[in-house]
Amino acid sequence: MGPVDWIGVFLAAFAAIVVAGVWYKLFSRPMAVMAGPGGLEVRRKPFTTMFFTFLLLLVSAAMLGHMFARLSDPSKWWLYPMMSGGVALFFVIPALWTNYLHQRNPRVIALIDAGFWFCAYLAMGFTFFARS
Repeated sequence: MGPVDWIGVFLAAFAAIVVAGVWYKLFSRPMAVMAGPGGLEVRRKPFTTMFFTFLLLLVSAAMLGHMFARLSDPSKWWLYPMMSGGVALFFVIPALWTNYLHQRNPRVIALIDAGFWFCAYLAMGFTFFARS
């Protein structure tokens, strides 16, 4: 059981925020169309949104860093995407989907957001692997 790689935590959160920037640049238009009139508020302060997103991603990356610090054999590359992708697929996305069901959001928006979280967690996992 090793210590948490805090530089890795920061770099993993940075990798995920890069994924967020690219992902939501690609899918902002389809999300706005699917939400319909008044469905998605246009953010006038993108820096504030990205800043707080980064802080929240730091929290997620810190938990992943804690999990990866406990690996008995960190050289097994497949453990990183398996664990980080598993967290996304079996914890984050079901929680997100539950909220979207209750809010009656369009399924396409839920799929776009689910895809982002899966890719963001994989990016964080591979960042930790690259640092191991």
